[in-house]
Amino acid sequence: MKELLSRLDVADFRFLAGIIESPVNFTDDARLRSLCDSYEAGAKPETRAEIEALLEKEIRYLGSAEAFYVLRSLTGKEAGVPFSEIVRDVAGQLKVPYTGLGTESEQVARIAEEFATRQFAGLKPEEQQRLLEELGVEREKAAAFLKRSAGVFALPLLVETFNAVIVQGLIKTVIFGTIARILGKQLAGRLFAFLAARLPWWVTWVGPGIWALSIGWTALDLQGPATRKTVPIVLYLGLCVLRERAAAAA
Repeated sequence: MKELLSRLDVADFRFLAGIIESPVNFTDDARLRSLCDSYEAGAKPETRAEIEALLEKEIRYLGSAEAFYVLRSLTGKEAGVPFSEIVRDVAGQLKVPYTGLGTESEQVARIAEEFATRQFAGLKPEEQQRLLEELGVEREKAAAFLKRSAGVFALPLLVETFNAVIVQGLIKTVIFGTIARILGKQLAGRLFAFLAARLPWWVTWVGPGIWALSIGWTALDLQGPATRKTVPIVLYLGLCVLRERAAAAA
């Protein structure tokens, strides 16, 4: 996970910490918060390395059964499951293809793009129209595209028809809306407000439906409390990779 976590800003660390935080598991929430505070105060490389190491440990723990995690810890084995297993399981939960090909960064970005595209395709036509208009697409152009596409929404086609910024907004809106459904409106609202203040990219071209949760995408049937954390973590990490790509292309 080192290559993937090295892409993140301290605001991303805090967002992930907010997802991970729980009074009923083995995660060291106070330590993670303290490290983030220290890093913001001094930005020391060794503090960042501690944050990345702790985040990796926490995320890998969430992907394993608690009893198995404890057993591996007591026997001196490395606790938690490989991140690749978490990515594979999340892809299965989201019902998107998983090939295992590419780097971890490429895998999580692919999952985010594929999931967002499929969720958009699953909306009712009037919801698709409304979302495109919220993202700044003219009514007539959105209607013509939806009629011409006949329910087939490949990502390259979306980029070709509109532009990369609009498509980024669509992906962000769907992913953030999904994360909000999983985390709950109160926690999600607090975390999103924090991100909006620290990293303006997150709110550029994001439709207002994300905040009101007005778009009716498919509810996810997630099994177990751990999955309700690993799914938003992987989706958010995918968005972080897409954010970096967008910045490089600007």
